Amino acid sequence: MDVVLIGTGYPGEMPLFTRGLADAGARVIGVGDQPQHEVPDVARHALAAYIQIPSWADEDAALTTILDALRGHNVDLVASLWEPTMLLAARLREAIGVPGLTVEQTVPFRDKGRMKEVLEAAGIRTPRSERSTTVAGCRGAAERIGYPLIIKPIAGAGSLDTYRIEDDADLDGALGRLGHIPEVSVEEFIDGEELTYDTVCAAGRIAFDNICWYRPRPLVGKQVERTTQQVFALRDLDAPDLAGGRAMGEAVIEAMGFTSGFTHMEWYRKSDGEVVFGEIGARAPGGRLTDLMNYACDIDLFRGWAEAVCHGTFSQPIERRYNSGQAILRAYGQGHIVGIQGLDHVLATMGEHIVNIDLVGLGQARRDWRATVLSDGVLVVRHPDLGTTLELIERVADEVRLYAA
Repeated sequence: MDVVLIGTGYPGEMPLFTRGLADAGARVIGVGDQPQHEVPDVARHALAAYIQIPSWADEDAALTTILDALRGHNVDLVASLWEPTMLLAARLREAIGVPGLTVEQTVPFRDKGRMKEVLEAAGIRTPRSERSTTVAGCRGAAERIGYPLIIKPIAGAGSLDTYRIEDDADLDGALGRLGHIPEVSVEEFIDGEELTYDTVCAAGRIAFDNICWYRPRPLVGKQVERTTQQVFALRDLDAPDLAGGRAMGEAVIEAMGFTSGFTHMEWYRKSDGEVVFGEIGARAPGGRLTDLMNYACDIDLFRGWAEAVCHGTFSQPIERRYNSGQAILRAYGQGHIVGIQGLDHVLATMGEHIVNIDLVGLGQARRDWRATVLSDGVLVVRHPDLGTTLELIERVADEVRLYAA
């Protein structure tokens, strides 16, 4: 099977999905905007061929370059797991006549306004919203919807350029920062906890599903620097307080007509138990959430996804053994990392529960916390008991400090 994978080296998880395809028996034809020798080793060694495009920014030119390179080749599948390349992948599928999401099917995954229209028609509760391309339109939508509200890009991802608006002053400030966004969604703010519903679908069925819990909500982490964002892949998906979100996720998958591959959905659970849809992408989650799922179940979803899209099967046994939790750490100060405090003590006292440490190293530049999901690195723990997992992550958040100068 010849599979074109659009985006083999970026974001960070893509090399592992590239390797997963090769492990599933595919001949992987990678597509990227960097020279082949700059593709990460894990991905480069899994490639049978590589197509370098001029830029992701010019979709028409990218499509032409790929089609020219594929002339005379038989291609079985086109895959994409990165939001900005979803429509390019759909256009390529239609041009060469292979199965998978069409442009028409892809648009609701990328256009949040269209997404809500599809799901509201299916009877799924979504936040009240309006779309706008002008400042005046945003002000009118805010007046009709009422504060508090959220403004975010129609085709965004990862809480980037997303703002919670409490009053007219907040609205003015957000609009001043959104001039580079061509179209936004102005929507009702849902006051509640934020969770995910993630799936790998194979041949029209949900072969694997997962729920992650954000603590606090990602939007808080985007607005408050001194926040240690925590994310938990939950062990007990049959817990009563997750039933509504899980059922809604299944209904969303059906309404969106998704049959094969990864999906990542976010949803809200209000204090009164009501569940409200957030958004969904036809892709794997970012922010190392695929790793969290792997740690929770001792499986390899990079290979599981590849098997699902190539063969319509998911053969790995699924045993939810752990809750896995991730603390996203932010350095104190500016400049380069000069010290890491508390890590040795954490390793000595709870090291058996720590499964991954990936922090910015000494001497390296501190990352811009506003521009990256993972800030200055992550530490991951796991434990069968949820309460214990929460306590372990709280210890990490309290004790481990990175300092920059």
